[in-house]
Amino acid sequence: MQGLKRLVPATFVVLWATGFIGARYAMPWAEPFTFLSLRFVFAGLLLAALVLALRGRRLSGAEAFHAAVAGVLMHGVYLGGVFWAIHRGLPAGLSALIVGLQPLITAVIAGKLLGEKILPRHWAGLAVGFAGVVIVLSPKLGALGSGVTAATLAASVISVIGMSLGTVWQKRFASGGNLMAATFWQYVGGLATVLAGSLLFETRQVTVNGELIFALVWLVLVLSFGAIFLLMLMIREGAMAKVASLFYLVPAVTALMAWPLFGEKLSLVQIAGMAIATLGVGLATAQPVTFARASR
Repeated sequence: MQGLKRLVPATFVVLWATGFIGARYAMPWAEPFTFLSLRFVFAGLLLAALVLALRGRRLSGAEAFHAAVAGVLMHGVYLGGVFWAIHRGLPAGLSALIVGLQPLITAVIAGKLLGEKILPRHWAGLAVGFAGVVIVLSPKLGALGSGVTAATLAASVISVIGMSLGTVWQKRFASGGNLMAATFWQYVGGLATVLAGSLLFETRQVTVNGELIFALVWLVLVLSFGAIFLLMLMIREGAMAKVASLFYLVPAVTALMAWPLFGEKLSLVQIAGMAIATLGVGLATAQPVTFARASR
C-alpha cells in the first residue's frame, strides 16, 4: 500500500497534464463555458451513479456546502478563467506561466489560513521550481499576439487565485468526508459557475465531431475522475505547499506530450528547465531527515 501511495504524485502530474492536451482538441469546436458545462454535467451524473451504487456515506449539509464552494473555486473559477483566456487568444505558454504561480500563492495562503510552517528549504524549492517553469515555457513567450489584453491577463490571474483558494478551502473545510461524494458536490459548484457564464456570455453552439467527443470523454473519465480523486487524496494526506509544488511539473510533462502529438519541438534549454523544475519540486517536497540516537 505504501508503494502505491508513492506513485500517486507522479500519476497525478501525468493525468493533469493531459487536460491541456484535451483542451487543445476541444476548444475549436465549442465555447469554453459551454464545453465545461457539458464536462461537469457528465462527470456529475457518473459520480452520482457511483455514489448511489456504492452506498457510501452521504455528506452533511455543511460538508456538501464546503465541497461546492471548493468546486466553484477549483473548477468554475480556475478552469473557466483559463479556458476563457485561451479561447480569447491568450497564448497557452503565457497562460501556463501565470498558472505556474499557483504553488507560490498556495504556500502563502496555506501559511496564513492553515498555519502550515513553510521552511526556507521549501521556499527555495518553490522559487527554483518556478524558474524551471519559466525556462520550459520561454520559447513560447515570444509569440505574444493580440490576445494579450487586460481582460485575458486578469482572467488568468483570477483563475490561479481561484485554484489556490479552492485547494486550501478543500483542505480546511472539506477533506474529511467521503471523497467521491465531496467530488460530486464540487462539480455541482463548478457547473453552477460555468453554466451561468455560458447562459450570460455565449451562444452555446457546439460542433459535434470526433475530436470534441474524444476530448469530452477523456476529460470526464481521466481528469474529472482520475486526476481530481488523486488531488483530493493528496490534499487530505499532505501539506498544501508540497501538494501545490507538483503543478510545477505539469508544463514540462505537457511539453513532452505535445512533442509527438502536435510536432512541438523541445530544445535543450527546455529540457534543462524540466530538470530545474524537477529539482525545485524535490526541494519543496523533501521530508526532513531524522536520525535516531544510539542507546547507551
